[in-house]
Parts: sequence; structure tokens; C-alpha cells
Amino acid sequence: MTNPHLPLKGCFVTGTDTGVGKTRISAALLRVFAQAGLRTAGLKPVAAGLEMVDGHLVNDDVQALQSAASVALAGHEVGPVQLPEPCAPHIAAALAGRRIERPVLLAAARHLATRADMLVVEGVGGFIVPLSQPGADADFDTADLAVDLGLPVVLVVGLRLGCLSHALLTAEAVRARGLHLAGWVGNHLAEPMPHAQANLDTLAHCMSQRYGAPCLGVTPYLPQADADALATHLNAARLRAVLHPNIESEPALTRNVV
Repeated sequence: MTNPHLPLKGCFVTGTDTGVGKTRISAALLRVFAQAGLRTAGLKPVAAGLEMVDGHLVNDDVQALQSAASVALAGHEVGPVQLPEPCAPHIAAALAGRRIERPVLLAAARHLATRADMLVVEGVGGFIVPLSQPGADADFDTADLAVDLGLPVVLVVGLRLGCLSHALLTAEAVRARGLHLAGWVGNHLAEPMPHAQANLDTLAHCMSQRYGAPCLGVTPYLPQADADALATHLNAARLRAVLHPNIESEPALTRNVV
């Protein structure tokens, strides 16, 4: 039986929006800590969008986290709530005739905490996304889930026009919920961002001065890159300092860090 009081170790990965690379970065984080000798597990509490592969319905995000983890996990352990329709999770749940149950998500995290030294939990879309149906007695969203878990937050910033406002607004929301923003990762998207370095410099200054959140890496657009390749663009030393200060091994430091 899972211990409901077992403290969680790891991070909660959120993004400035949907489609900014949360899964890529979550998988890379799993690899960084696996390379440091830790047992790592990924959790996608709610995944919306399934496709048929070899006769089985699967979710790409769940598969990516499952593959990147150093602990062997079943798909239902990584993705306890998987919904067919690729849309807002509460809508996808309604279309499937289901409800997203808050205790189920927390129990899934507690279960993985017994299996791993480092748990990487990937959120849904941006930081605050509804999970309950409108008018439900127990109204909750992804920010509530992050509070339930109590993990430090890693923010993935999709580098495109508008990312400065999106990043700072998200940081404000994280702080308003009483959570610790451990750091942020800049992720280059398919469409190159004009003046990308100037935006990264601004992000580095604002996130550090206002929230004490360092840059944990800047990942290039690598459409075919695996998690290990992306992990080389994360700063292992900073990650160790903000997420797991007791790691004794010394993963190689990386380039492209603000």
C-alpha cells in the first residue's frame, strides 16, 4: 500500500503554453539524473490524445517519459489517466464519459515515489489548466495538482514572440500558489525566434532578479533528437544544486546555457 505521507523528490515541469516542449525537457531531465546514477521515473498524470500503434492505443508523451526513465514502468503507471481526444483534459474526460479524480493522480505520484529517487511530473498545457468539470463540487486544476505534490517547479519557455510575458506571468502564478520555482529552460521551437539571444538575456535577468530562478539550459530545435541528446543542453550542475543537492557523481557540464 502506498504511504500517503511519503515525501516526493523531483520536480513538476510546466510550460508557458501548450506545445512548448514540456515532454522533451521532462525526458531530458530524466536522462540527466539517470546518468548521475539515480533511479528516475516520469509521470504524466493526465494525457489527452491517443493513437493506435501496433493494435494498442498509446499517448506520445507517456511513451516518451516511459522510454526516458531508468526505472521500468508500465504505461498505466506513467500515464494513470489517458484520454482519447486531443483537447483540454476536462473536455476530453467528458467526451470519454469519465471524471479526472484528484486522489487518483496523487496516488499515482506516491506510488512512483516508492520506485524512484527522482520523479519528473509533466503537467498539461500551461500552469493553470482546468481538470474538473464546470460547476463540479470539487473544482481543481493543474496548479492545484502541483500544490498537492509540493515539488519544485521547472518552467519550460517556448522561445517565440510573447514568451517574455508568458514566462513572467507563469512565474507569478507559481509564486502565488506558494510553490518554489527552481529554474527555467528555454526551448527553441520549429519557427526561429528573431532576436532570440536578446530575449534569453532578458529572461535570465528577470527570472533571476524577480524569482531567484536560474536558467537550467537552452535546448535547440532538434526534431529527431532523443532524450540523451537533449540532456547535453541542460546544465547538470545547476540541476543538481536546485533539485538534488546530494548527488555525488559529476555529470559533464553543458553548453548553450545563459
